[in-house]
Amino acid sequence: MDSSLPSKDFQEGVVDDAGGPIPTDQNVLQKHVAFFDRNHDGLVYPWETFEGFRAIGAGYFLSIGGAIFINLALSGKTRPGKFPSLLFPIEVKNIHLGKHGSDSGVYDREGRFVPLKFEEIFCKFARTHANALTSDELMAMLKANREPKDYKGWIGSWTEWKVLYRLCKDKDGLLRKETIKAVYDGSLFEHMERERAAAKKKART
Repeated sequence: MDSSLPSKDFQEGVVDDAGGPIPTDQNVLQKHVAFFDRNHDGLVYPWETFEGFRAIGAGYFLSIGGAIFINLALSGKTRPGKFPSLLFPIEVKNIHLGKHGSDSGVYDREGRFVPLKFEEIFCKFARTHANALTSDELMAMLKANREPKDYKGWIGSWTEWKVLYRLCKDKDGLLRKETIKAVYDGSLFEHMERERAAAKKKART
């Protein structure tokens, strides 16, 4: 994984307390999810989730499982007041309604990025390397974030972070701070897709 992960859609010259850029759009959670909206119609269907996972290098089984799990879990929550659809679409504009408990708190209730919560991850759990998490440190964070009897939240958080670790850990088994930041600001998946496409093109030449 390239250690240089460019973030997009951030206001140039404006930084948070940790020196990171502050998003000009108040809802970076939407940017994070919009990658899977492959035709940009504001809806993410299971086949688009599958295509998005494949585009970032996930295998068939992980992509199928991710599509089923994510769309079943989020479709109803992001379509309040609407009749359930057997196509299980996710509405990108309402993705903040799909936030589960037992998470890191880096996104607030409206889907906005909270810099102090992001830095808290590394202050509390990055014991081996200041700017990266090991597998054990990641598990420690997940356990610390658990809310009592919030079993759905436990499963949601565990699934999200373990998939991220599997796809994005470096050769030393570390999940780097800049990688996690790129997940939250919405730029990681597009970066991974471009990187993968470039590697395929190079292999054909």
